[in-house]
Amino acid sequence: MADAFIIDAVRTPRSIGKVGKGALSHMHPQHIAASVLRAIKDRNALDTADVDDVIWGTSAQMGLQGGDMGRMAALDAGYDIRASGVTLDRFCGSGLTATNLAAGQIMAGMEDVVVAGGTEMMSHVNAYGQSLREAGIKSVGGLGTGNLRLQARHPQSNQGVAADAIAAMEGITRAELDAYGAESQRRAAVAIAEGRFARSTVPVLDDDGAVILDREEYPRPGTTAEQLADLKPAFAAFIDMPSRPEGPTFRQLINQKYPDLAIEPLHHAGTSSGVVDGAAAILLASGDYARRRGLKPRARIVATANMGDCPTLMLNGPVPAAHKALAKAGLTKDDIDVWEVNEAFAVVTEKFIRDMKIDRTRLNPNGGAIALGHPIGATGAVLIGTALDELERSGGRYGLITMCAAGGMAPAIIIERV
Repeated sequence: MADAFIIDAVRTPRSIGKVGKGALSHMHPQHIAASVLRAIKDRNALDTADVDDVIWGTSAQMGLQGGDMGRMAALDAGYDIRASGVTLDRFCGSGLTATNLAAGQIMAGMEDVVVAGGTEMMSHVNAYGQSLREAGIKSVGGLGTGNLRLQARHPQSNQGVAADAIAAMEGITRAELDAYGAESQRRAAVAIAEGRFARSTVPVLDDDGAVILDREEYPRPGTTAEQLADLKPAFAAFIDMPSRPEGPTFRQLINQKYPDLAIEPLHHAGTSSGVVDGAAAILLASGDYARRRGLKPRARIVATANMGDCPTLMLNGPVPAAHKALAKAGLTKDDIDVWEVNEAFAVVTEKFIRDMKIDRTRLNPNGGAIALGHPIGATGAVLIGTALDELERSGGRYGLITMCAAGGMAPAIIIERV
């Protein structure tokens, strides 16, 4: 089996995902994707006629985000028409899955050079969904939407309510979640001040070359656990809200599977991932192609894995996915120098640290989505680049990246710094 190497990884800064408030919210999602695809091309003098495929992750493929963004954004970025493109959806795991599939194609010997990544414009997704609701269209997609047979078999709730349910099940307190949220902000502030994201972050430009965005918009440096303690739980109103007209509440959906679980609202904006717009891209190639083109690999793909878990709690996949990836790689948790686990909610990463029994200073050392934001389909590719940058900065060897995805799933990847 051939090796698959990461040649480069880039991302946009993350913009506040609300129309009129974020610097990117007026842009077409394909333009955001084209920004990182163009940067990958230009930074590596890539002959895009050689690109076998562009594999792209976008979760909410609706409105402007529909229509195979991988292909359309590649054309928008000036790629040769021979560079094909495809777009996939594994909810939050889309960008990571795109990278895993790209690596698999190269390792199987079927492709030589693939660009993977993802885009999510949460500003557009939320505005588009609202426009449909205002037009009287109540079903705009979601977990088992309208499929009552599926909901009877695998009841799926609101993700924030699921996060609160896991905290109750695990005995994780509001104070512990708030402490984690504050630490994510502190680490992100240090990383930004020290320029730790500089290598991977590329500015978003308009057609005249003027800078639209060249910095992170979402972080709130200086946030303390004491300040977070004053915030009202964000999902209190959802717990006893009907999941559909005259249907069960979100609490009742979880209690169908876990009847004795008492759910208390705990998570809020400071312990949940931020709503942002952004894109990320990763250039992967075979060793033969890299040598022929004089490209210097930065990392080798060691192993990839996918794992399904309870769809009702839906956020607990990262731990079994990490175990599966480690087993495939023939490594132990002690071999991993950098862990990147998406901070969908503070309970996800707090539970991961406890279950894996790892040093918390090695997990998300530069902060995560609580501080920086979570552009759904792009985040997996963002985290791979973040882990690679940190391995190079710290001199570590192995990084493991994983994240929960709706439906009770988690993709994972292990990379080795070259």
